[in-house]
Amino acid sequence: MVALWIVAFIVLFFFIANTVRIVQQYEKGLVETLGKYSRTVGAGVTIVIPIFQSLKKIDMREQVMDVAPQNVITKDNVTVTVDAIIYFQITDPVRVVYNVANFAMAALKLAQTNLRNVIGDMELDSTLTSREKINNQLRAVMDEATDKWGVKITRVEIQKIDPPRDITESMSKQMKAEREKRANILEAEGFRQSAILKAEGEKQAVILESEAKKQKSILEAEGQAEAIKRVADAQKYEIDTVYNAIHQGKPTNDLIAIKYMETLGKVADGKASKIFLPLETSGVTASLAGIAELFKDKNDAAKK
Repeated sequence: MVALWIVAFIVLFFFIANTVRIVQQYEKGLVETLGKYSRTVGAGVTIVIPIFQSLKKIDMREQVMDVAPQNVITKDNVTVTVDAIIYFQITDPVRVVYNVANFAMAALKLAQTNLRNVIGDMELDSTLTSREKINNQLRAVMDEATDKWGVKITRVEIQKIDPPRDITESMSKQMKAEREKRANILEAEGFRQSAILKAEGEKQAVILESEAKKQKSILEAEGQAEAIKRVADAQKYEIDTVYNAIHQGKPTNDLIAIKYMETLGKVADGKASKIFLPLETSGVTASLAGIAELFKDKNDAAKK
């Protein structure tokens, strides 16, 4: 009797366990009745009828799938090893269960095939420098293909692209040569700039020196002109002073002529290059003519 109760308790326990099912927050549940899809349930407690109904849980979180490294031939016939990662998220649990038998295997083979197609249309240099382009193209192709499976391809990342060893060595030598070339160009440019700056400095020095000599010559010429002007002004003042003094004593024209000649002799004996004469010279000129006649008469009398 006790054994019967134990058996009944065990049967009841398994019945309840298969009837009351719990779906997690990140899951969706597909309920099948006698092998036929009946409904989709969300997170929480779900009641199913044992034997007649079953529950399939689908993880709705974003997942990652690693594409194993594979050899791919580029457009210029270079074999490279490519390793990629695919991120995807299930958007429709019904289609991912009923439209494809093994989504993981199907997506993996699809990624490998399309990876060969995308890289096969590119040359080696473009392949190594256009990872973002490869990622976008591969994501777009796979997203279109997996849409009918209820899956969204969120991101594709190329982890590495490894060319053959000989190609790698050649590229390393090329990069080294390119770096040496840039270094030589920079060094030559430095020497060129240094020579230009030196020449500019020498040119500026010559210009400044010429400007200094020019200013010196101008200042010396201005000084000499000022000195000559002052000497001329002094001589003019002396002549005017003598002239005024003589006229204040009311001298005769003969005396004025004699003093005038003496003063001119002193002026002419100086270092001035210019001589200023008074404007009122008509009377003096007549006196000079009279003195000349007087000396002429004396000379004629001495001859007789």
